[in-house]
Amino acid sequence: MSNGALAVGPADVLPAQTNHTRSSTAASSPQIAQSRSLTPPPPVPAFMLSTTDGEKSSTPTLFSQEVIEECVVVKSLEDVREPSLDPRVHISDADRPDEVELDESLRQRFSHVVFKRQSDSDSYSEKGKKREEPIYVEFAPGNSHNPIHFPRPKKWAITAIACFATLLASTTASAYNMGFSTMTRDLNATNFQASVGLSVYALGFGVVPLVTASFSEEFGRLPLYIGSGVGFLLMYMMVALSKNIQTVILARFIQGACGSTGATMVGGTIADIWLPKERGLPMSFFAVTAVGGTGLGPAFAGWIEMNPRLGWRWIQWIQMIICAAFLVLLPFVMKETRASVLLTRIARKLRRETGDHRYRARVEDERAKLSTLIWISCTRPIHLMFTEMVVFSFSIWIGFAWGVLFCLIESIAGVFRDLHHFSIGFIGLTFLTMVIASILGFCTNMIQERLYQKNFPARGPEARLYFACFAAVLLPVGMFIYAWSSFDRIPWIALCIGITLFIWAVFIIYLAVFTYLADCYGPFASSALAGQSLARNISAMAFPLFTTQMYQNLDYKWANTLFGCLSALMIPIPFVLFFYGPTIRSKSKFSRAVMELQQ
Repeated sequence: MSNGALAVGPADVLPAQTNHTRSSTAASSPQIAQSRSLTPPPPVPAFMLSTTDGEKSSTPTLFSQEVIEECVVVKSLEDVREPSLDPRVHISDADRPDEVELDESLRQRFSHVVFKRQSDSDSYSEKGKKREEPIYVEFAPGNSHNPIHFPRPKKWAITAIACFATLLASTTASAYNMGFSTMTRDLNATNFQASVGLSVYALGFGVVPLVTASFSEEFGRLPLYIGSGVGFLLMYMMVALSKNIQTVILARFIQGACGSTGATMVGGTIADIWLPKERGLPMSFFAVTAVGGTGLGPAFAGWIEMNPRLGWRWIQWIQMIICAAFLVLLPFVMKETRASVLLTRIARKLRRETGDHRYRARVEDERAKLSTLIWISCTRPIHLMFTEMVVFSFSIWIGFAWGVLFCLIESIAGVFRDLHHFSIGFIGLTFLTMVIASILGFCTNMIQERLYQKNFPARGPEARLYFACFAAVLLPVGMFIYAWSSFDRIPWIALCIGITLFIWAVFIIYLAVFTYLADCYGPFASSALAGQSLARNISAMAFPLFTTQMYQNLDYKWANTLFGCLSALMIPIPFVLFFYGPTIRSKSKFSRAVMELQQ
């Protein structure tokens, strides 16, 4: 189909047309023929019936005088198989937005949250009018304007720039830690106060996405990438120019909130544009930037801190320059990938050009009230985390592993300085073990992908968990090696081996969480991932606050042994999901909706 065409499903929703076209349409599309209850909209001069090749076709096509780039089909409610609505929300005819509410601005919708408007259903009943059945807009099968059908080069470009956002967020989290020495000196602060800056970054990462997700539903992913990127950039400046530690802590919290886009939304972006069978490699690159970036930041920040003419402020300035380069590229490479947002824009354009307010995207029913949208956005991740056994168990597991990772970020400097007398520059280089571990994880994921492709028909999404079972054993092994290498008589390389094995396991778990939840929860994946992200970052906030005291009271070997024992207690988690995952998922409203759609 050429650009500018709108393929329309039900023949009855079109302007007046010949009987020949109607009968051929009904014969060629049984599903379309069933939709006979819709009242045809009045003929609109701006549109005309035609076919894309100038010949008669069984699929009628709509052309607009203004070029409409997207190709869509429209369906009745009975024909829509769209599980993007929250199963907790039941939309009745009275709940659907009327023609006024559909095209209200965000400012008007906010005002209606504060000042309750008169129910439009009352006016309908007073006039004796009946609400018309809506006509839902969907992408035509295989259409290239649907993000899932973007050309592969475009998909990889979007994936690359999104992963770069993740790299910035992860390097910023850990590079900050390398500047503690000069920061505490210049700002007359304690090490604990500086550690709070590390913790609140994770707090912003975990909590703020629960609120900002509603804005991604309203505006799409691209504006949120740009807006959060600008905020992230400005916080580098705020930290670098700070005159006291309180300003640093505040800036770090805001920066974590802005940087959360680089973690929570990137997984959703990849799920938007890649089919489940194709997600393995893109998700691997995402995990490399998320976990490996945590080690890359201190590797260069340590040498900046070591230079007496630079110090902690220049750690921020240099990262700010890199972030500015990212923001220059972002508008040219990143495209909107949320299909529901694109369909909403198309539906609005159809309403404006045809004057028929029945056209709408299915998700607009859920947006009847902004308060409902915000309630869904804020509560769905928490609801999933506490009511879905899959999300809950993975949240506990990755939350613990991520908390220990942030303990490592803060404790590695003390271990190598106290036991092996490393300078701050060489301490930073020890963090490259995290990069090496991420590369190992990337390579082993190639094997995991082959196992997934081979066994998916028989095992379903649980085919994602082969190496997660391996990581469950590797996690405590790595921590025990790190714990019992904490002696000055044992070579420092043994500590690096323990860190590498531990981070390798964290990488596999992190990747398994994202890919498995994306497969299990489909359109609800962003909320499921936001739930585990909350648990993960709350742990990352809390653990560094007691790291110093724990190592002082238990010393390095016993504190890390405690972490190893707790890791061992969590070994059964992936095994239970691997063998009993389908049974557990079948009892979930959210996951069952996705399973029914795939049948």
